[in-house]
Amino acid sequence: MTTANKITIFRILLIPVFIFLTLDYIRDCQRGQQQEWQRFLACVVFALATVSDAVDGYIARRYHQKTTLGTYLDPLADKALLISALVLLSHDSHGVFAKLPLWFPVLVISRDIILLVGTIVIHMIVGHVKTQPRLVGKFATVFQMITLGWVLLGIDRPPFQWPMIAAGLFTFASGIWYILDGVNQLNAHEQKK
Repeated sequence: MTTANKITIFRILLIPVFIFLTLDYIRDCQRGQQQEWQRFLACVVFALATVSDAVDGYIARRYHQKTTLGTYLDPLADKALLISALVLLSHDSHGVFAKLPLWFPVLVISRDIILLVGTIVIHMIVGHVKTQPRLVGKFATVFQMITLGWVLLGIDRPPFQWPMIAAGLFTFASGIWYILDGVNQLNAHEQKK
């Protein structure tokens, strides 16, 4: 197993730790027993998982460690962390965390579901899927993580609006771009018949 894949697996293992710490912090705050070390540790785990995404990608590219396993695990780890944080921070925590507006998790999760279903459909029809990560998708992920980090850190609402709006715009644009890529793959397959 490559170093990049080990880092990705480590990132996946951090997700339940992040969920536990965040839920435990919310529960303790609701009981009036606020434990700031839990929030701090949840932020550290979230940051570590986010940074390790960049590290494993760099290692995979720099040291030619791209593997089939990594092409599945890396996006799985990203989406699992992102969706976990989105669900936790979109739920009403009774003022413990600023609640994300409903459009944000709906947009992010809907785009990912559309991409997943599209990938399955293309694979069933064409037999394989060509995935090309786009810069706009990477920007979407970065701004999504910044937004979630901002909420976790408890930074005031006005500053956290701009990364959320940027995340929304990049998420929408990347969704359209990936849909167009999928349509092009289906059209190319139909023309070969």
